[in-house]
Amino acid sequence: MLKDQQSPFLRPLWRRIALVAFCVAWALFELSNGETFWATLVGAFAAYGAWVFLIAYKPPVEKQEAAEVAPSNDEAKDG
Repeated sequence: MLKDQQSPFLRPLWRRIALVAFCVAWALFELSNGETFWATLVGAFAAYGAWVFLIAYKPPVEKQEAAEVAPSNDEAKDG
């Protein structure tokens, strides 16, 4: 599951917000139809999505940024 959280598709904030908003809207729709089981289930998905994609989300490190941060093999041997 951690790999899915780092998907390039989810990098823009608006997509993560849209995903959570869709789940909330779906849960409200189910609740308005009297389907409390499905409303609770989808509401739990929305709460989990809010936590994973909005609160605890850390964008993946770009390959170029990782190369700048990590020392090269030559520098590691010299030190």
